[in-house]
Amino acid sequence: MKPAWLEAMCTEKFFAPCPIHESAKKNEKNICCLDCCISICPHCVMAHRFHRLVQIRRYVYHDVVRLEDLEKLIDCSNVQAYTINSAKVIFIKKRPQNRQFKGSGNYCTSCDRSLQEPFLHCSLGCKVDFVLKQYKDISPFLRRCTTLQLSPDFFIPQDMADDDTAHSTIVDSDEPWGSSMSDSSGSENMMMMMSTSTFPCTEFVRKKRSGLYVCGRTVVNSNYKNLSSDEDMATSMSRRKGIPHRSPLC
Repeated sequence: MKPAWLEAMCTEKFFAPCPIHESAKKNEKNICCLDCCISICPHCVMAHRFHRLVQIRRYVYHDVVRLEDLEKLIDCSNVQAYTINSAKVIFIKKRPQNRQFKGSGNYCTSCDRSLQEPFLHCSLGCKVDFVLKQYKDISPFLRRCTTLQLSPDFFIPQDMADDDTAHSTIVDSDEPWGSSMSDSSGSENMMMMMSTSTFPCTEFVRKKRSGLYVCGRTVVNSNYKNLSSDEDMATSMSRRKGIPHRSPLC
C-alpha cells in the first residue's frame, strides 16, 4: 500500500483557495503537510511549522516538486526530471497521452509519453504504479525522513509577522521625540524665513536664443534688483561655431 503522505500528495487538489483564509491574499494551497496529509496555504504554515512540509510548484499547468526534496522521501531513480529556474523538478501525477501508433523510442511505462534515455517514468505517480504492479510493495523504495522544511526563499505573508517586531525597526534616539521634532520644525521655519526675506519669488524664464531654448532663473525682489542668469546660460549653450571653410578644390 502507499504511505499516507504519498496518497495525499497524489490526490490533494493544490493551488485552490484555502477555505480557512478565504479573505486573505496569497491564499493558494501550495504546500503539502506530510504529517497531516493535507494541502495548506502560506497562512497555515505557523500552525504546521514543526511538521514535514513540501512546497508544490506549477509547471505547464501540472503540479511538480523539487527533486532535492522528493529524494529525501522516496527513490526517484528512472523518473525524468525537468529544470525550472535552475532547479530540477519532478511531476507528481500521471499525464496520460494516447498514442495509436507507438514507434521505436523510449516511452513511459504508464502514460506512453515520450521520454529521454535512460528514463522509464514521466512522473512519480507512474513509478509508484509500476513498482506496485511489479513488486507488490513500495516500502523498499521509501526513505526515512524525520524533518523537512520549506526552502529559505519561500514567501511568507507579512501579516504573519509580529507587530512588536515590525515596530522595533524604528531607530531610537537619545533625545525625546518631541524635542527632536520641535528642533527640526524650528530649523525648517528659520530656513523658510530666510528664503522669504531674501528671495521671495523665483521664476523660470524660457527664452529662445540663436535657435536654442534656454531656461534661465530670474529672482525678483522689491529690495534687490532683478538677478538673471539666462544671459550666461544662453552664451554658454548657444556658442556659434566659426565660419566653415571649404577645402580647396584640386
